[in-house]
Amino acid sequence: MRLATWNINSIRLRIDLLKRLTEEQSPDVICLQETKVVAALFPADAVKALGYLHIAFHGMKGYNGVAILSRQPLEAVESLQWCGKQDCRHLSAVLPGDIELHNFYVPAGGDTPDPEENDKFAHKLAFLDEMNAWFTANRSSSRKMVLVGDLNIAPLESDVWSHKQLLKVVSHTPIEVEKLTAIQSQSAWVDAVRQFIPEPERLYSWWSYRSRDWTKGDRGRRLDHVWVSPPLRDLLSGAAVLRDARSWEKPSDHVPVIVDLKTA
Repeated sequence: MRLATWNINSIRLRIDLLKRLTEEQSPDVICLQETKVVAALFPADAVKALGYLHIAFHGMKGYNGVAILSRQPLEAVESLQWCGKQDCRHLSAVLPGDIELHNFYVPAGGDTPDPEENDKFAHKLAFLDEMNAWFTANRSSSRKMVLVGDLNIAPLESDVWSHKQLLKVVSHTPIEVEKLTAIQSQSAWVDAVRQFIPEPERLYSWWSYRSRDWTKGDRGRRLDHVWVSPPLRDLLSGAAVLRDARSWEKPSDHVPVIVDLKTA
């Protein structure tokens, strides 16, 4: 099974890029973040035309939104609300083989890494705490699970272009890294991509729109992740970050991340 996760930054605006992804990589399951579309306007027919007949989505106008597109049936589709907000940041489903998939869009957190001064940063920290509490209370690491999405944190030094310069920049601050690592440790999540592209190799999935030439200086961050629970670790067979997608016409500022799992 090939699984892709991608912050597409508007599915309607980039439906042609989604088509290109499917033609070039042929994923079996695609998890999208920042779909930015209400349910009534979700381009389901266009997605089905690409071969993804099983679709789950949870979205709102202009912001956020998540979707799961699959060639195979999805069961037990659910969207949980976090921090008391109905802001469309989570979607889960059970894939063939009884694999539970969670698709997250973690809040970006604004610009100031101080929860006292910045409500968006406070929301991000609370969201991470709630994620940790939910998985601790409701799921065992012995269950077959995959967690993907734009987690909006680059946890490792090799996940950013400059560890020292980004220590006080939202997405790589010590408190964010600490909370994300706590989630990972508590549920024994395995960083699937780093199984194949280990540290200290630098690896990024996002480059800011603010830079006219994103390749200049290569100032990226790895904000998009695929984690698997321990029962799936030995089934991992490959991973890739599609860096070239950042140069596609009218690209998202994120690129797709691909993971392959050996399944029956």
